[in-house]
Amino acid sequence: MYKVAIFDEEHEKDLEQEVNEFLSTLSEKQFIDIQYRISTACDQKGEQIYCFSAMILYRA
Repeated sequence: MYKVAIFDEEHEKDLEQEVNEFLSTLSEKQFIDIQYRISTACDQKGEQIYCFSAMILYRA
């Protein structure tokens, strides 16, 4: 069976830590793919807001 794990953080280092912790629980045979995205937006004050996300596809 395939499963997906999704991570979403405001800072890239937080995302890196969460993804690395999750990957350490998987064997190499379980890991299939990872997708990484960055989104940006501006708040009402004109300041940029970042969203760093990753989706990991793996075998359960």
